[in-house]
This record gives sequence, C-alpha cells and structure tokens, in this order.
Amino acid sequence: MNSPTITPSTIHAELSSSSTSPRTVAVIDIGAISIRMAIAEIHADGQIRTLESLIQPVDLGRDAFESRRLGRKGIERAATVLRRFRRVLNEYGVTDTKDIRVVATSAVREAVNRIAFIDRVYVATGLDVEPIDEAEVNRITYMGITPMLMARAETAESKSVVIEVGSGSTELLMIRGGNVLHSDSFRLGSLRLIQELDASGLRGAKFRHLLETHVRRFVIRIAEELKADAPLQLVVMGGDIRFAAHQLIDDWDEQTLAKLPTNKLEKLSSQILSMSEDAIVDQMGATFVEAETLSVSLLAYTLFAKHFELSHLFVSGANLRDGLLADIEQGGNWTSEFRQQIIRSAMSLGQQYDVDLAHARSVAELARGLFEQLTADHQLDARHEVLLYVAALLHEVGLYVNLHSNHKHAYYLIRNSELFGLSRQELQLVALVARYHRRASPQASHEGYSSLDRKDRVAVTKMAALLRIAIALDDTRSGRIREVVCTREEKQMVIAVPGVEDVSLEQLALRVNSSLFRDIFGVPVLLRAGE
Repeated sequence: MNSPTITPSTIHAELSSSSTSPRTVAVIDIGAISIRMAIAEIHADGQIRTLESLIQPVDLGRDAFESRRLGRKGIERAATVLRRFRRVLNEYGVTDTKDIRVVATSAVREAVNRIAFIDRVYVATGLDVEPIDEAEVNRITYMGITPMLMARAETAESKSVVIEVGSGSTELLMIRGGNVLHSDSFRLGSLRLIQELDASGLRGAKFRHLLETHVRRFVIRIAEELKADAPLQLVVMGGDIRFAAHQLIDDWDEQTLAKLPTNKLEKLSSQILSMSEDAIVDQMGATFVEAETLSVSLLAYTLFAKHFELSHLFVSGANLRDGLLADIEQGGNWTSEFRQQIIRSAMSLGQQYDVDLAHARSVAELARGLFEQLTADHQLDARHEVLLYVAALLHEVGLYVNLHSNHKHAYYLIRNSELFGLSRQELQLVALVARYHRRASPQASHEGYSSLDRKDRVAVTKMAALLRIAIALDDTRSGRIREVVCTREEKQMVIAVPGVEDVSLEQLALRVNSSLFRDIFGVPVLLRAGE
C-alpha cells in the first residue's frame, strides 16, 4: 500500500487543525543582487522556527547605483522570482498578505522609478513592496542581533560595534548592554564600490591596490566617527562574512556568534582578492552572486579588525529576515525596551543642542499623561505616544539657533537629524509636532505638512495640540505638576492636577496654548486645581 504524499500544504493543514497551532508567516528581502525569502512558524510562546529559506539572484543594483533607475530586465527578473516565491508560499498555505512582509533596501529605495517597480510587482504577484530606509534597517538589525549579543559575556558587557557591509550600503550600530550608543548608515557598499572602480579600466595588481586604498579610506572614515574611547568588540554581519565563516569554522550553526581570528580572515581575504570570480565559484563553492562582492566586504571587515587592533572578531548569523520575523512576532509594535532606545537617542540629541532637559522631561511626561488620559478622544496608536514624547523632549532645540522663529528652527534641526529607531517619515512627524508647539496652527502651505496624507496630518495636529497643553502645564518650569486627571464635563475638557492648589500661572498659559486643542477636538479646556 502506497504511503500518502507529504507536502508543505498538507503539513500546514494538519497544523492549522489545532487551536494552538503556530502562525506561518514569510518575509522577503529584495536586495541589490538577490531576493531572499524566509518562511517561519511563530508559536504562541513567541518562539520562531524557520521552515525554509530561499535565495535567487537578481541584478537590480547594477542599474540603480549607476543611473538611479531600475532596468526593465532587472524588474522583470524580480517579478519572475517573486512569482515563484508566491507559489512556494501557496504550498505552505501562506496566502494572506497580512502574513507576508516584503521589503526592499538600497537599490529599490534609491531608484527614481521605484514606484513603477512596486506597481509591477503588485500586478505580477499581489505583493506590496515596502522600500525601507536606513533607520528602519538599523531598527530591524537591532532586533535580530541584540539577543545574540546579550547571550555572550564578551559582547554583552563591552561596547560592540555591529557592522554589515552590504551591496549598496554599510550599516553600523554601537551597542553596550543592549543600549544603542550610536547608529549610522553609509552609502557605500561592495557592489557600488566595484562599479565605481571598474570605470577606472585598471585590472590585476593595479586594480587591487586601488580597491584596497578606497576600502582603507572608508574604514578610517567610519572608525573616526565612532570615536571609540574604550576597548570594543567587533561584530560583523552579512552573507559574505557568513560564507567566509563557514570556510574557516567547522560546524557553525549560525545560531550563536562565531569567534573568528583576524589573521585567518586576513589570509582568506588576501586569497580571494587574488582570484577571479570563476575561480572563487569553482574552488570555494560560492555562487556567482557571492563571488562578485566577497573581495570588497571581506577586505573591509579585515581592515576594521586591524584598525582597532583586534585579534579576533565575531560573526553573526543574524540577518534582515530574522529581524523582520521578530518584528512580526511583536505584532509590529515597539517593545518597551525599544521605545526606551528611541527616547535615549532623543535625549542625546537634546543635549547636543543644549536643551533644558529637566523642563523637556517634565513636558514629555505630561504629554504622555494627556495621551493616556485622552485615548478615546485622539484614537492614535502606541507609536504616536512615542513620537509625541520625542517631540516634547526636542521642542526647544530651535533655541540653539535663535529665539526668533525657534519653532521653525526646531523643525529644520529635527528633520535633518538622525534618531535611532525612527524612519525618515516618523522623524518628519516628530519635526512637525515640535514645529507647531507654539504660534501658528498647521497650514496647507507649510513645508512638510502639505505633503502628508490626511491620516498623518490629523495625527500631527492632535499631537501638537496635546504638546501645547503639556507646555502650558509646566509654564513655571518647576516640574510641580506631575499628574493630570482629564474628564469631560458638559461641553468642555477639564484637567485637574492633584496636589497642586494654585494653578493661576498655568491657567494663563493655557488660555494662549489651548486654541489648537479646541480646533481639533471641538471642546475648550479648563484647568482646575487639585484637592
């Protein structure tokens, strides 16, 4: 008697029959030279188990980095690959797009015709492609790498510099004790550099010398930005270094950090630099995708380790897909730990611009209290609470430039800063909320505000209205009001402040600052002393 055929779809069907069955999801990463997919189960206890990983080469970066346009052949190749991936997902029973997240990094993000690419993929596959910026990449990387760092004493207790040299860009994080001390992204990757140097026409030893010179300058530039004042650990990520680690370390499972001697990496890097791509494929078992970029990235990692005089470095098996899966497991919500990372980054920026942090923290806490008390009125989600808190911390950064029009200066400084964990769009919302902490209400003619969709315009106005109330409540800059109790009485919003008997100064400030609240929420605000 023949045994029944076991397929991914039958496995999924059997698993789905249980009320406690795991959720099957997929993440797809569209890079410059490849598209990668991970299919995984997310269990009720938060455990993530990868079922299958797939990789297919594409050639998006070559055109994008040269002309800032994605070529037609590259677009069609990507659409073909994603159609195949969609068929695999169907076999696993992953058909709801809510269970699939598709992201694109530098090649698509930088292309002027990225909208055409996104639309073509949607028509071909029904998948929504999300180009993610550098800040989002760093956020996702943090989620994927932090458990590995904290699991090892050497990397948990000291400063760890996490670097990934990708095809189009290099991402950097400095982490200590799970806290992000610095994050940055550099528009220089292995494929991008190879393309630039190919234009020189040099070959052989001269090309190698030119390559080493450029990579060395790149390493020094990043190292100087880190301003490392204490011993650190170097943790490197990416497909190229994972390939190298498997060449040099026996039985590495990629689930833990691998300790790789610098001299072994240097020897392998030198060997690969002297080989042709065909030789790398034939002799080392690399794919042509890997062979094209190995020389640059391994050289960079070697020079980083030597620059910091490290006898070894750590290799992480974590990748962007791991972070994406962790993000899905969290429901797309920011954990309390991650929220604190964002706030710490904002406070660091505030210190840079000599903000009165005591007042800023008081306003931020009051804004948070108002946000929590008025949830039913504003109907904003938890992420907006963090954006409001950050805007409150930074609303006075414009004073660093000039007292006159400091709200406009605040907008400019925040918009052009880097805050770990916030995307460019989220940073724009923070900048606008800070811009409207005083004086004029939002106008269609205002820079930045006019380009928002209605949902974000309304969110900015609501958050700015709450911020103005919070500023009025700390008008004395004494921090004496720490708690608020908000209630609706007839046709007004009453804010009581327990434990504070005289609020006459705050009431005067509120008369000036509450008009935006009335405009957006439709009721006036009355401040009442506590009992």
